[in-house]
Amino acid sequence: MRGRMNAGKSYVPPFELGKPLNGGAVGEVVESRAEEFKPGDAVTSNFGWREYFIASPKELHPVGREIQPLSVYLGTLGMTGMTAWVGLNLVEVKAGDVVFISGAAGAVGNVAGQLAKLRGCRAIGSAGSAEKVQFLLNECGFDGAFNYKAGPVLEQLKAASPDGIDVYFDNVGGETLEAALAALRVHGRIVACGGISGYNEGKPRPGPSNLFNVITKRLTMKGFIVSDWLDHRAEFEKEVGGYVKAGKVKHKETVVKGIDQAADAFIGLFQGQNVGKMVVELA
Repeated sequence: MRGRMNAGKSYVPPFELGKPLNGGAVGEVVESRAEEFKPGDAVTSNFGWREYFIASPKELHPVGREIQPLSVYLGTLGMTGMTAWVGLNLVEVKAGDVVFISGAAGAVGNVAGQLAKLRGCRAIGSAGSAEKVQFLLNECGFDGAFNYKAGPVLEQLKAASPDGIDVYFDNVGGETLEAALAALRVHGRIVACGGISGYNEGKPRPGPSNLFNVITKRLTMKGFIVSDWLDHRAEFEKEVGGYVKAGKVKHKETVVKGIDQAADAFIGLFQGQNVGKMVVELA
């Protein structure tokens, strides 16, 4: 969403001035003239940042009410959870891999770590506070975690995994990507998911100084956009929905109440105010 606030060519068009913002939302049908939906149905859409809207059936996705709260379909069973699932599949994460995840206490990162653990991996995460580190260790089952603000990232990563890592799930870019390039073992893989450390920069930062590691270690780096994988959504919902129902994957969110607080909640993402998915709950 931050990228859509800048003009220029991207994988999604920029927001228009004077128009409501789009964003993931879950809610209830209040009136329907389409046979596909009836009042009371729970649906997800990309019409967030407003209290009511009119949409065609193809713009809505039905979800069940057996898993609560419904906001789970914005996080763990929504686009951020699917992003974690797709990223792990993209580089064929397998049992025995050591997986390092940056932004690990966020909506994508915490699910990526939990799913990696279910695959038999060793999961290590970086986050921005001591409280978030404890969340990763105690609630998400990470094997190791550290506060990237407490010292050099590479030193802390080496302490958490002295023998290196096999996979780096990148949500932040910057210094952490450079540290991961140093820590990755031969034939390691990088999931290029996000780079939030640089989203608010006026101009792009210089790239990692140690990119030559890609050659010497024969590394693979793959980028993706989750919307390219929507034809796999039913498969994702079945697998991860089963984990959620069985209590094997926990859903974590930070809830801010009121549409009038939406902008502050969004800005809070860049200040690290969220654990898990940042959700704005409407009255």
